[in-house]
Amino acid sequence: MGAANVIPGVSGGTVAFISGIYERLIKALKSFDLQIVKLLFKGRFSELRKKTDLLFLLILFAGIGLSVLSLAGVLEHAFEYYERLTLAFFFGLILASIIGVGRQIIEFHLGIVVAFVVGFLVALLLAFLTPATANDHWLYILLCGIVAISSMILPGLSGSYVLLLMGNYVLMLQAIVDLNVKILIPFGLGCILGLAIFSRVLSYLFDHFKNATISLLTGFVAGSLLIIWPWKTTNYLMINEKQKAIGYDWNLPVIDQEFFIAIGLMAVGFLIVYGIDKLGRAK
Repeated sequence: MGAANVIPGVSGGTVAFISGIYERLIKALKSFDLQIVKLLFKGRFSELRKKTDLLFLLILFAGIGLSVLSLAGVLEHAFEYYERLTLAFFFGLILASIIGVGRQIIEFHLGIVVAFVVGFLVALLLAFLTPATANDHWLYILLCGIVAISSMILPGLSGSYVLLLMGNYVLMLQAIVDLNVKILIPFGLGCILGLAIFSRVLSYLFDHFKNATISLLTGFVAGSLLIIWPWKTTNYLMINEKQKAIGYDWNLPVIDQEFFIAIGLMAVGFLIVYGIDKLGRAK
C-alpha cells in the first residue's frame, strides 16, 4: 500500500481492495470511537486489542512504513526513468485483480450492473476534471480534509490528486512547510471527521449491500485504469521544484520494441496476480 502511492493513479486503497483486506481494514478503522478511550484509561488492553483489530493494523502500517523506507524509493526511480514500462506492469496487475475481485460477487442482477457502471463512470469523470482554484476559507479546508481522507481509503483514487482537483494541493503543501496551523488544524479535523464518517458508511454498505458495494468499487478501480494507461502524455505543474501531474493526454501505442516489452510486463503483472489468486482459492 505504501509503495502504490508512488505510482500516479494507484492508491493504497486499491491495493487493499485487490488483496482482499479492504473490508477488514474498513471495519478496523470504524472501531475507533469514544469507547476505546475508556478502555485505554481503564487499562483494559486485551479488550482494546480485540475491538480495534490492533495487531492487524500494526502489522499493516509497519508494512507501509517499511515500504516508504525501501520499496517506494525503487518504484519512484523506476517511474522516473521507465514510466511507461512501470505503468504497464501495474496495468496488468490491476486488470487481473479486477477479475479476481469480481469473483467475490455471488449474485448478479440489474442493480449489480448499475453499481459497476456508476463506479466506472465516476472514475472516468475524475480523470477529465479541470483543477479548481485555491480557497483558504476554513470551511473549504475542512471539506478538503474530509474528501481527501475519504478518497485515500477509496480504491482507485489518490488523495493528493483529489486535492489538486479541489485547487488546494499547493496550499496544503505550503502549509505543511510553514507549519501554518490556521490551515493544518481545520484540514486535520476534516481528516478525522471524514475517516469517522466514511469508514462507517463503507462498513454499513459491506454489511447490508455487499455484492453491490464490491461491484461499485470494482467499477471504480476499472475506471481508474484510464489514469494508469501507459501510452499517455502527462501534463505537469511545477510545485516547489517538483513536478505534479494535473492531467493527461491519451494516445494509441506505437508498435516498437518498447511496446512489446510493455505488453510482456503487462502479462507478467497479470499472471502474478492470477497465480496468487488461484493459490489463495486452492488453500
